Formats: sequence, structure tokens, C-alpha cells
Amino acid sequence: MKRAVLLLAVLMVSACQQKIEKSDIAKLNGYWEIEKVILADGTEKDYKINETIDYLQIKNDSGFRKKVTPQFNGKYLVNDQLEKVKVIFKEDKAFLEYTTDYTKWQDEIVKISDEKLILKNAQNMAYEYRKPTPFSLK
Repeated sequence: MKRAVLLLAVLMVSACQQKIEKSDIAKLNGYWEIEKVILADGTEKDYKINETIDYLQIKNDSGFRKKVTPQFNGKYLVNDQLEKVKVIFKEDKAFLEYTTDYTKWQDEIVKISDEKLILKNAQNMAYEYRKPTPFSLK
């Protein structure tokens, strides 16, 4: 049963996979909110509310990712922490390579559109993002 669930999860992620072109990289720029994570065993974890949102800025295949905190006035609270990001194309796949002062890792870009982003890490966990809906109490 466990193998069937794992196989189903792999098939779902594989079905979503698209060939990422260099022209798709511009779609990474902007704010991305985690929607759900699919663990390697097929278990899904949904995120209804997010305290932080990822902000990506990529130009000429390099840039950064920051965690930002949405505020009630529709703006974002930003700190000085960032991860350097480099886009790498190899073996017909595209990867985001992150670097901090302490570590370095890669996520494969499985799918990218104007509204959806799916990344897969080395532990075979798929992270599904969506563009956040701005909110304001004004």
C-alpha cells in the first residue's frame, strides 16, 4: 500500500512537470505563497494561512530570495536576510541553486506559470506555490 501511494505521488508530480525554458525564468520574479507540500511518501500538507511569503528577484539567471511578512495595510515587512539564487539548466531540467553563508542546496523547477510554481527538493518533496492575494483592512 505504501508503495502504491509513493508511486501515485511520483506520477502526480511527473504529470505536472513541464520543460522549463529560459524564457520561463522571468515568471519567478515576485511574491510566492506556499500552498501545499507533498512529502516523498505522498502525504500532503496544506497551508491555509502563511505568516511569511517568498519574494524572488532573478535577472540574468541570478538574484535572491527573501522571506517577507504581509501586513494588514497590504504592504510587506522585509528584513535583511536573503538567499542568493542562481538558475542552472542541466540535463533538460532547470534548478534554483540557493546559497547562504552557511549552506548551499538546489530545488528543481517542476512547473512555472504566471500563477503557479512547483519546486522539488533533493528529498523528493514537492512545494506548490501560488501568487498571494493581497489583503488590506483599509
